[in-house]
Amino acid sequence: MPDGPLAVALDAVLERITYANEETGYTIARVATERTGADLLTVVGPLLGAQVGESLRLHGRWTSHPRYGRQFEVWSYSTVLPATVQGIRRYLGSGLIKGIGPKMAERIVDHFGTGTLDVIEQQPERLVEVPGLGPKRTKMIAAAWEEQKIIKEVMIFLQGVGVSTSIAVRIFKQYGESSISVVRTQPYKLADEVWGIGFKTADTIAQAVGIPHDSPERVKAGLRYTLSQAADDGHCYLPAPNLTADAVKILDVPPDLVTTCLQELAATEGVVAEDVPAGDNTVPAVYLPPFYRAELSLSGTLLTLLRGGRHAGHDRLKSFADVDWERAESWLHRQTGTELAPEQRQAVRLALTEKVAVLTGGPGCGKSFTVRSIVTLARAKRAKVILAAPTGRAAKRLAELTGHEATTVHRLLQLRPGGEATFDRDNPLDADLVVVDEASMLDLLLANKLVKAVAPGAHLLFVGDVDQLPSVGAGEVLKDLLAAPEIPRVRLTQIFRQAQESGVVVNAHRVNTGRHPVLEGMKDFFLFPCEEPEEIAALTVDVVARRIPARFRLDPRRDVQVLAPMHRGAAGAGALNIALQEALTPAREGMPERRYGGRVFRVGDKVTQLRNNYDKGAAGVFNGTVGIVTDIRPDEHKLTVLTDEDEHVDYAFDELDELAHAYAVSIHRSQGSEYPAVVVPLATSAWMMLQRNLLYTAITRAKRLVVIVGSRRALAQAVRTKGAGRRHTGLTYRLTPR
Repeated sequence: MPDGPLAVALDAVLERITYANEETGYTIARVATERTGADLLTVVGPLLGAQVGESLRLHGRWTSHPRYGRQFEVWSYSTVLPATVQGIRRYLGSGLIKGIGPKMAERIVDHFGTGTLDVIEQQPERLVEVPGLGPKRTKMIAAAWEEQKIIKEVMIFLQGVGVSTSIAVRIFKQYGESSISVVRTQPYKLADEVWGIGFKTADTIAQAVGIPHDSPERVKAGLRYTLSQAADDGHCYLPAPNLTADAVKILDVPPDLVTTCLQELAATEGVVAEDVPAGDNTVPAVYLPPFYRAELSLSGTLLTLLRGGRHAGHDRLKSFADVDWERAESWLHRQTGTELAPEQRQAVRLALTEKVAVLTGGPGCGKSFTVRSIVTLARAKRAKVILAAPTGRAAKRLAELTGHEATTVHRLLQLRPGGEATFDRDNPLDADLVVVDEASMLDLLLANKLVKAVAPGAHLLFVGDVDQLPSVGAGEVLKDLLAAPEIPRVRLTQIFRQAQESGVVVNAHRVNTGRHPVLEGMKDFFLFPCEEPEEIAALTVDVVARRIPARFRLDPRRDVQVLAPMHRGAAGAGALNIALQEALTPAREGMPERRYGGRVFRVGDKVTQLRNNYDKGAAGVFNGTVGIVTDIRPDEHKLTVLTDEDEHVDYAFDELDELAHAYAVSIHRSQGSEYPAVVVPLATSAWMMLQRNLLYTAITRAKRLVVIVGSRRALAQAVRTKGAGRRHTGLTYRLTPR
């Protein structure tokens, strides 16, 4: 709301944030002012980005809340430097300046008094006068102060064009002192280059700096944005009519302008247009270049690997071409104590004689034992075997099942900053057999990187459950492989007797075939019925924090995972994370914590990485990696996470937008992971998300226990709804001989 006749300015120090909504920026905070003294005042409004300890000039108006009384409604704010000794001490001790914590702030202010900030600004070398401050730390403080000054200048400019403080920090991290220039002259570049900034934010900035609504630059950026949104929804391309219609809605410009700009983009290779068969028809497909190139590369490499094995080419497992299979399987029986079922025998032979093969099947059908048998036979012939999976948890499980070392695909390929792989076509993996588990999680781009690294003559086996949700990233590689007649495959369908005793396994198969789960008489599958989202959320927290630990002796943070159909809503992952954090990792006196946007991070928090960051850790930290916060160091502006790959990774406080709490995660984000116990909140408010493969995926993440909390009607809707149609991909077509 713009300043009007009733607008007033209020100078205050931010003492505490009691609530912050990360999506809207709406914040409830407590501040100290000269007039209120020790009594804190409540302020409400868009304060996201302001830090505890900062002196703020708030613009807004006084209001009266029927329940909470007099408070100040903030319309906008700016930061100002404090003038009093107490204010300076609070400001410096808040952790804003790297190298200064509360104790050091006290020493500095005791020494320099009200002149402290002038000394840091103009004579930082004098800081060595303070006991405990050496030249090295003094330099660090001076550099941090300079960076803060530049950030403030950028902030002031960006706030003037409607950008929140948290977004401004990301822009500054990307462009530094060039930030203002980039924002003024190339605002749409932000959507492509700054993580967390989409087209809509860039568009708001562009309009504020005067770029016309019908500018071709805007329309082309909108088309690329529409395609990237489609990729976020899993599509590798969009049919041109769909793309045009979606872009017209987003941009609010005439269709002929969109069509002209699309033709110009295709002519300059900003997009790739190609006719692709879809069913009985052909569609004019429009790709972003990386997805087009990856589809061509992946299909071409797979066919080259496969055909090399069917002719007289090099075969790194040639000893299996004429093996006595009955004798080999008899030896395997003696080694494992278990006999292979007919489908499993077929899968073992296929993996060791075909260069590319797919093994699929649901829970309890023996995929794991089949993989173990393949690995055992290959190693008996001294073959070099590599096992990989898309996530750390899946890799650990694969290693436990096979007794052979396994790694994540990212670590296997040794992805470097920028996402390029150390192992590729020119530097292939030294392996005779590569086995990739949880292959339903493989998106197009990662699958392409992996397959390019398989050496000529090596065998590649994809293992996964095709009925689970497809990958979070674009493509549905496992489904496309199974739809391509060229690719050898085995589907395991027999549920073994031991698995038939598990309610988790039985009900997973029932749900997968559209039948209601059995809820009576199960020792490991329960429904706690309730209707309202708020009631579902409260009961979910009670089940996780109290009931499961008491009855099953499971650790609520390590062993229990809440899997929600969606992020938003009272029973969504976002709200549940706040409630579960309060129950499992509450604030403790004297323990450091760090707020970033709407989140508060504490030692002991379960967190997840939100994007691929190739610069973090020994070999990158990737989207979906889960860990525990083990340390928070305000003086160093850092916290440390112990990941599920047993690596300690440091995060600077300005990098915390990469982390979210993971007490509750969306079912999509749980793919490839397995937990002793899974709790699934099902509310009718998530109606559009209630689909069979979503519920099936959630159930199959559990090793020992599934608890559904929620509406019987929502459960019935999820069971009967088949789910979304196929994604727009061209991989099957490219794998089919023509």
